[in-house]
Amino acid sequence: MARRLPVTALLGVMALSVAILIGIPVGVVAAMRPDCFLDFLARSAAILGLSIPAFVTAILVTLLPAIWWGWTPRGRFVDFSSDPAAYLLQFVLPAVILNIASAAGIMRLTRGMLLEVLRQDYVRTAWAKGLRERIVVLKHGLKNALIPVMTVLGLQVAAIAGGAVIIEWIFGIPGMGQFLVDAIVQRDYPVIQGINLVIVTIVVMTNLTVDLVYAVLDPRIRY
Repeated sequence: MARRLPVTALLGVMALSVAILIGIPVGVVAAMRPDCFLDFLARSAAILGLSIPAFVTAILVTLLPAIWWGWTPRGRFVDFSSDPAAYLLQFVLPAVILNIASAAGIMRLTRGMLLEVLRQDYVRTAWAKGLRERIVVLKHGLKNALIPVMTVLGLQVAAIAGGAVIIEWIFGIPGMGQFLVDAIVQRDYPVIQGINLVIVTIVVMTNLTVDLVYAVLDPRIRY
């Protein structure tokens, strides 16, 4: 478990980071221009991302390029000590596939919450003062709209941890997910219990961190 936990942790961090970097900016753009072509495109992509399970996308990405172009993802796992660049690159495709549903959910929630915040009185006051759109949206609106998004991010950690099980098995990544599948096949119950305990601990600590971040985003919560 000591060897495999950093592998899964890196995959999860990359997946969550990509979900944040895609979901929040796209949600902000969609909220700033509601009902335009970009908003319609973003919402359609989000619905598609939520509808297709990650394991289906992983199988299609593995099989279709091999059939059409003769290309397959890297089959042999590369250690960090032998090639650091190749070690990181082999996580990019699994991380992107793993974060599609998370990015879609974050985008939809960011858009909805930002649209609600932008209708508040203090935002209208900021517009009336003549502030630029970027300052009104990012400084006055987005900070308050991110509080529910942070709650969803804490829940997404559990979803990513569960999705990593099948993603690691499909791409041959020797992490905790593949270790769990091997333990289930071999009926190694102590290993199964240990992996579940580690995952539950990570989820609990993540949600505790999310609660602390609330006070950073909204000083009123500190009281």
